[in-house]
Amino acid sequence: MNVMETFLPGVKIIDPKIYGDHRGWFMETYSHQLFQQAGIDCNFVQDNQSFSAAKGTLRGLHYQLNPKAQAKLIRCTKGAIFDVAVDIRKGSPTFAHWFGITLSADNKKQVFIPKGFAHGFMTLMDDVEVQYKVDELYAPEFDCGISWNDQVIGIKWPHDLTPILSVKDENAPPLSKANNNFIYGV
Repeated sequence: MNVMETFLPGVKIIDPKIYGDHRGWFMETYSHQLFQQAGIDCNFVQDNQSFSAAKGTLRGLHYQLNPKAQAKLIRCTKGAIFDVAVDIRKGSPTFAHWFGITLSADNKKQVFIPKGFAHGFMTLMDDVEVQYKVDELYAPEFDCGISWNDQVIGIKWPHDLTPILSVKDENAPPLSKANNNFIYGV
């Protein structure tokens, strides 16, 4: 397993080792010991899976406030997505900066997103499945979002088409007006 840092401190790309032969392939998607050695020390408590039927489906940008903030380990198990993390920690040198990566069933890469970051993704094809682990249970009263097209953040989504959004995501505020209790270094 190869773990690579990104320019957003704490956001990491995990490239698993694939063992293949004439029968198919095998890979470890999570090992507490290996992740801990790579600086990812989470106690994952819930696994989630989403299905998106249409290309251009956009989910995000989502996060949970403290004290129910979530770190996430994301992978795409069917199809492909453009996955995004946004630093929302007030006072951070990378505040409002974003990182994006293509995760797919073919490349088998994963991304780790720590607490203090918003997360979202856009599907790059029809019939996409995404699985992710979180280190805190879902808490609707702490659930928040930021507008997917916030001008200050300036995410360059991969399609020129109008994204398919939930009502919640259509109405999400810009980062400047979002409920946010993340402070850098705290």
